[in-house]
Amino acid sequence: MASGCPSEDMEVTGGCEHYSRGCQLRAPCCGKFYTCRLCHDSKESHKMDRFNVTQVQCMKCKFVQKAQQTCEQCHAVFGDYYCNICHLFDKDKKQYHCDGCGICRIGPKEEFEHCTKCNLCLPLSLRGNHKCIENVSRQDCPICLEDIHTSRVGARVLPCGHLLHSVIQHIRQVIVSTCYEDMLKQGYRCPLCMRSALDMTRYWRQLDDEVAQTPMPSEYQNMTVEILCNDCSSRSTVPFHILGMKCESCSSYNTAQEGKTLTQSARE
Repeated sequence: MASGCPSEDMEVTGGCEHYSRGCQLRAPCCGKFYTCRLCHDSKESHKMDRFNVTQVQCMKCKFVQKAQQTCEQCHAVFGDYYCNICHLFDKDKKQYHCDGCGICRIGPKEEFEHCTKCNLCLPLSLRGNHKCIENVSRQDCPICLEDIHTSRVGARVLPCGHLLHSVIQHIRQVIVSTCYEDMLKQGYRCPLCMRSALDMTRYWRQLDDEVAQTPMPSEYQNMTVEILCNDCSSRSTVPFHILGMKCESCSSYNTAQEGKTLTQSARE
């Protein structure tokens, strides 16, 4: 399984933009040496299967050997952390291998728990406090359309249960905008189900005040509209207002017109 830190006097040097490590992996697919699977995948027309890696080359003495944490010839440390399943070498980031996910995760392990329905590791703070969606991490991120399950960028669980890339694992102090931040620049709703991704209670109260202070012209004052609430899925008929239509069930303004606009006389 995974190995922790070796002795403190051994320092890991070298690596790539993705990982700090002292060896290169021999790709089982093409036999070429690359520092990591991501470096390989960016150069080749095929992907490296990390689980089938059997050999590595020491960056210090160039000796080719079986995949292991320490060079058998010069004793250089290939990684503070090593997993002999994923063949992940890296500096210590409190990693652990999750059998449920099938890959290594950033820990500490005691702060996470694998949700069998969502099929991914979640912080303990979300135990019993999130909406489960079966195999949700096997879906691509709806913003960048890239993989979430094996991504090195962590994911945020939205109130609706969907995932977006969110938590950056800092690489050489490079700051990258996340998909979650990109979503918030465009709005407040999940791009998949349109449910509010934030607690909008304060904003809805402000909108209540704005609606009250903005009377509609007389020809629109008796108009109502059939709406569907994106937050609670309730349907209702409410007064039409240019600033928004409020759900009668949950008081959200995250609604969409579902039916035609009616006048008061037409309803009667």
